Amino acid sequence: MQPTINVKHGNENLVSQSGLLPVGALLESIKFGERFDNLPGVHCVDPKISHGDILSSMVGLICVGKPDYSAIEYYRQDPFFFTQSLGVQKCPSQSTLRERIDLIGTSANEMIKRASVEMIREKVPAISPIQTSAGSFIPLDMDVSPFDNSKTKKEGVSRTYKGCDGYAPMLGYLGTEGYLINVELRKGSQHCQKDTPGFIEDILKLTRQITQEPLLIRLDSGNDSQDNFEVIMKWDDVDVLVKRNLRKESLDGWLFLAQNAEHVKVIRCPHKSVWVGQTAVGLKGQTLPRPIVFKVTERYESKGVPLLFAEIEVETYWCTVAGLSPQEVINLYHDHGTSEQFHSEIKSDLGLERFPSCHFDSNSLILHLSLLGYNILRIIGQTSLEEQNGVDLPKNRKKKVSRRRLRSVMQDLIYMAGRLIHSGRQWFLSFGKVNPFSKLADNVLQRLRCSPG
Repeated sequence: MQPTINVKHGNENLVSQSGLLPVGALLESIKFGERFDNLPGVHCVDPKISHGDILSSMVGLICVGKPDYSAIEYYRQDPFFFTQSLGVQKCPSQSTLRERIDLIGTSANEMIKRASVEMIREKVPAISPIQTSAGSFIPLDMDVSPFDNSKTKKEGVSRTYKGCDGYAPMLGYLGTEGYLINVELRKGSQHCQKDTPGFIEDILKLTRQITQEPLLIRLDSGNDSQDNFEVIMKWDDVDVLVKRNLRKESLDGWLFLAQNAEHVKVIRCPHKSVWVGQTAVGLKGQTLPRPIVFKVTERYESKGVPLLFAEIEVETYWCTVAGLSPQEVINLYHDHGTSEQFHSEIKSDLGLERFPSCHFDSNSLILHLSLLGYNILRIIGQTSLEEQNGVDLPKNRKKKVSRRRLRSVMQDLIYMAGRLIHSGRQWFLSFGKVNPFSKLADNVLQRLRCSPG
């Protein structure tokens, strides 16, 4: 007969999110709170809690996946560990947090991005490039992602291209690990190309503070604009790969061009034919400013059903990297789809799809704080991959991977139960003997506290 387990109420100092310690270590490494002692244009008469403490507290909530104001009340019941781990003097209330976020608005956005860049430069284990036949490039992926805020009356919420009401922020990621470098909150109805040249200029300035390696910017067809090329071409060692917007170009014209072009790879199957190649001449015979890589598919059946008229699918790309084969260009663009996983981590793992405020500027600040929180969790995850050698982990965590998802980082290293012990005028955090990640968490914490990178 199985023994009955009963509940006992004790007085032990227990914490359920021990992973706030490495979060606080990264905030301390960049002196995050001290940066906001004086914010130009933000006037708060005799604040009992500093701006830095407010913003650090919000970053802490984001890192545990609770980016809403009411979540702070949980930590106010016993704020000692929350305040000590994040390096804040006092835990704010829900109303104080909301009012101060509204007061600060967008005035701290640029400072937060600079702090994040400094943290990435000093603390990331590596920023991995992509290997091509023309050399290695660090990918810089930019894209718009709709954030569903349906059935709300928040400022700036409008119809997105996905058919839902919400916001459509622009996000930019660096490296195959996906470090978030720049964000811009936008109204849902705003076209993805509007303000993008300025976004590209800003992200390149931030990226060059981190690395001087060759970059490959990858953009979707919505950003197929000469304005973007003019900004990018001003920078050295920066190339671009953009899926072209066909606009009103004839699909039959592309099929004819593909069938008659030279050096085209043709793949013929019973149900389709595919032409992959490159052309320096447009559909009207005009000379192009740069070659176009194309993939034209003529499909004869769909889901096993023969078609009366063949369907034509056309994909075309601009790429400024010389020496790449057409198939390699296409594969590089398809790899750009990895950024969709990064969007998902922000929206689902951090729980940020539905913003907490009704004010646009406040939500913009929350998005920028999430940029920092996202990078903190990414750094913790990537550091744990390097520190797990010699640590006895569960079998599903021994697999060789290049990147850990934020949800895995939160479940394994943030949501860790521990016991606070005060002995010899020192505080200790004790993990249980059955915690398989306790040694790894200690290794990560010591590394983040001690040395850069």
